[in-house]
Amino acid sequence: MKTYHVAKVGSDLNKGTKDAPFLTINKAAKEARSGDQVIVHAGEYREWVRPEHGGRSDQEHIIYRAAEGEHVVIKGSEQITDWQRVDGDVWKVTLDNTFFGDYNPYQEPLSGDWLIYPETYALHTGDVYLNGKSFYEAKSLAEVHNPVRREFGMNPPWTKHPEPLLHPEDTVYQWYAQVDDSHTVIYANFQGKDPNQELTEINVRKCCFYPERTGINYITVQGFEMAQAACPWAPPTADQPGLIGPNWSKGWVIEYNVIHDAKCCGISLGKEASTGHNLCTREHRKPGYQYQMEAVFRARQIGWSKETVGSHIVRGNEIYDCGQNGIVGHMGCVFSKIYDNHIYQIAVKHEYFGYEIAGIKLHAAIDVQIIHNNIHNCTLGTWLDWQAQGTRVSRNLYFANDRDLMVEVTHGPYLVDNNIFGSEYNFDNIAQGGAYIQNLCCGTMRREPVLDRATPYHFPHTTEVAGVALVYSGDDRIYQNIFLKTGNSYTEQSRYGTEGYQGHLTSMDEYVETVVFLGNEDHEQFAKVSQPVYIDENIYLDGTKPFEREEKYYISDHESQFKIEREGDAVYLEINLEEGLLSKEATIYGTHNLGMPRITEALYENPDGTPLLLDQDYYGAFREGKQYIGPFAELKAGKNRFLVWETE
Repeated sequence: MKTYHVAKVGSDLNKGTKDAPFLTINKAAKEARSGDQVIVHAGEYREWVRPEHGGRSDQEHIIYRAAEGEHVVIKGSEQITDWQRVDGDVWKVTLDNTFFGDYNPYQEPLSGDWLIYPETYALHTGDVYLNGKSFYEAKSLAEVHNPVRREFGMNPPWTKHPEPLLHPEDTVYQWYAQVDDSHTVIYANFQGKDPNQELTEINVRKCCFYPERTGINYITVQGFEMAQAACPWAPPTADQPGLIGPNWSKGWVIEYNVIHDAKCCGISLGKEASTGHNLCTREHRKPGYQYQMEAVFRARQIGWSKETVGSHIVRGNEIYDCGQNGIVGHMGCVFSKIYDNHIYQIAVKHEYFGYEIAGIKLHAAIDVQIIHNNIHNCTLGTWLDWQAQGTRVSRNLYFANDRDLMVEVTHGPYLVDNNIFGSEYNFDNIAQGGAYIQNLCCGTMRREPVLDRATPYHFPHTTEVAGVALVYSGDDRIYQNIFLKTGNSYTEQSRYGTEGYQGHLTSMDEYVETVVFLGNEDHEQFAKVSQPVYIDENIYLDGTKPFEREEKYYISDHESQFKIEREGDAVYLEINLEEGLLSKEATIYGTHNLGMPRITEALYENPDGTPLLLDQDYYGAFREGKQYIGPFAELKAGKNRFLVWETE
């Protein structure tokens, strides 16, 4: 096992020792083999690191890490210092197209399946940065000369903000590019600043740390800052390169990095191209839904399984200012653990919009564990779409998002427990078979069935497809949550508490009896019967309301005075409670009493198949007979103040 060193004073003709380091990380990546480590010393490395070799096993990773106590930056951009003034605040730079190699972000359109806006003009994967701040791409050169306040793309349909989320200065920092066969000319409005006297950069590389080949397994990436990659739009029906990612490999550890300013995706755990690449947009023969279904079966044909793909660890990272996702992945994310990450300001620039945007956006998150992350100020906090089976969302802090959590067209079992959902709009529950237990829920839930597209479900703890089914809505377990009201987001579809479940049955026996009563039809009769729901032992404050058939609940008009405050690197939660709700007797829930979702007939259990017991609180402390309602074991009457996140 060898250790290679990389430093800005090195040379790729050196041996890569501490005294004779390499100059580039890529040189070390060519030499490193299983069990080796690459130590990178302080400085700025403007390169796309493309690992050529992987480790043999989880015990023999190739480790890439920043030297202890040293600040190492990997950038997908280049600094430009020869801008020429055109007139006024507008400057230009002319670059030979060979400057970009085989990928020119200013010629590469931002496009693909489910990218919705803008409709009337094309954006590109390129970007310009002034002292680290990202510009907007203008519609035309004329607009660079005469910037106006306008909506860049479109706010998502669900946003509560009627105006674009733009600061006044954002409307004037714009760029525009003209590309011909030999040259790329970039124009930018710097609003009184001299770009040659400031740090002015343009992104030129698709990725910062991403193998070109699939199957480069068991790599650890630790302690870097990575930024300004020109990565493309990454839907679940396409190749999904991110600023960093394993590219359809197994067993990566991405930890304690600072990742920001990806044009689209920060960390990608997702799909590769051979199972389909934007075929709906390119060919228009079938809807994206159909191509996505085909991608699942194509992936199985090329060996998508626990033995070949996934099982990654993503922990302790700070991820911010990415245009599409902080973390994305279709199928390649299976059996992974995502925890202790701080994810914020994702997709809030609103330069473009599509239906694949969130702090964490995963498809086929089979047995993925999303634990103790701080996700805030995002267009959407977390979106679990298709095949979220065995997925657990636990002990996370969500606040100041347009929406906190969306689960779509999945059949369970999935578990959402001991989280703080602090935004005005908590849930889009476009699924069934979920268990929501011991959460603090401060906003609304929207629920809808999906009876026009069936999606796959799997044999437990595998990628093997057991069948496909529609989503009828319901079949959820809602136990021991505290429901509050922090805004005025109530609509007919999006309601506080559990009142949105009115009309549902409450047991499988009742469901079967009703179906049988309807006669001997086949699938038609199942659409006529609401699936049972299992709702009990919840607390309703601030005027929130229970499901009509809930039996053991506590309701009060007591005002919780809930608020979340940031003080430096710490986040505090305050809530005022009355004595009566603290004396509630509560059941201990787990595998033994949560049952099985109707469609999948799979247990709520740990990824290794062992029984699950919900006996820990938000902090991971064992409750040991203490408070079981809500995410905190230690509650008291009157004002409670909790430290719920602290950045180390």
